[in-house]
Amino acid sequence: MRNVSVIGAGTMGNGIAHVFAQNGHQVVLIDVSEAQLQKALKTIQKNLDRQLAKELITAEQKEATLQNIITESRIEKGVDAAQLVVEAATENEALKLELFKKADAAAPKDCILATNTSSISVTRIAAATGRPGQVIGMHFMNPVPVMKLVEVINGYATAQSVTATIVELSRKLGKIPALANDYPGFVANRILMPMINEAIYSLYEGVAGVEAIDIIMKLGMAHPMGPLQLADFIGLDVCLSILNVLYSGFGNPKYAACPLLVNMVASGKLGIKSGEGFYSYTQGSKGLVVSEKFR
Repeated sequence: MRNVSVIGAGTMGNGIAHVFAQNGHQVVLIDVSEAQLQKALKTIQKNLDRQLAKELITAEQKEATLQNIITESRIEKGVDAAQLVVEAATENEALKLELFKKADAAAPKDCILATNTSSISVTRIAAATGRPGQVIGMHFMNPVPVMKLVEVINGYATAQSVTATIVELSRKLGKIPALANDYPGFVANRILMPMINEAIYSLYEGVAGVEAIDIIMKLGMAHPMGPLQLADFIGLDVCLSILNVLYSGFGNPKYAACPLLVNMVASGKLGIKSGEGFYSYTQGSKGLVVSEKFR
């Protein structure tokens, strides 16, 4: 599977492109925004430089990785020679359905179509194509070059041969694949998001402050970062979107998003991406600084 196309040049897309290119695949990175494509290439180069400084790769491997990536603004041209397409657009079902319809129409008939969705139904996405047996979830974790897990999600119609191919490919990328079936949130976010939501409720109800909640979970449960910091890292809008998928899919009130999270997203406080969430993120600041709202 030499030729891989990645749709979406954001945080996840550039990380996925990086990993495939570093492992010898020819990658077409696709995005409608030329500015986003250039930003993605700079991010990949920066991350490769970090790997080089840590002696995880050689200078030759860095250059080979960069040479394995080309960019394209048109899906139709970007997927026309692909053996695998990985969609990594924003977590919006209508957008993903539109992208899959376009990719299905332009990609070779034997091409596998994968989605990096963290919660949206793989089965619904597959149904928008003429090849549902060749559609699968390939949920990478952020940051992609560092995190080992790939959650491989079978849609209702996904062929066993396709699953076997993606599992083996994930291993060849140096990842550890874990299989899940297509139910809301799959496994990772079905467990993670209620924990984050409960942490936000604990803040909302005055049980503890931001720092205390995160320290308790870090030191008491050996989590590498607290749930509120993690929510900022993921993006509060993404957390809300996933919780809404869980609530809609199961109809269970335990998945209802905390009103504080809803209000923060409505006010544009989305975490790292907006410069403020539960913490404030400013240029040159050292260490975590709790947002003024929660001091």
